[in-house]
Amino acid sequence: MTVAFNVTRNASVATKVEKADTTASRNKGLLGRESLAADEGLWITPCPMIHTFFMKFPIDVIFLKRDLTVARVIEGLKPWRLSPWVFSAHSVLELQGGMLNGSVRAGDRLEMRPS
Repeated sequence: MTVAFNVTRNASVATKVEKADTTASRNKGLLGRESLAADEGLWITPCPMIHTFFMKFPIDVIFLKRDLTVARVIEGLKPWRLSPWVFSAHSVLELQGGMLNGSVRAGDRLEMRPS
């Protein structure tokens, strides 16, 4: 597990982040889960866009550049949607919908720290 920390705002984003960096783990993503806890997240890398087909809950999405600078934030992405393709994104951090409330913005820099 990893901790996602917003260095720019000196605040934790999620304390229990799983990394999906294999073909199988990226393809599965959050499928089959009923929800995410408030402190959980899934970091998918590499990944410049996502879909929420077959998901059961909305998510907040942080698109990250290779250096973990935030390229784009989408809050409350509902099931059965496609995100835009974010060409500068190298990875995506998916969180429980409604968790961000504007606390992470484009240009912020995150760190993935060991828990």
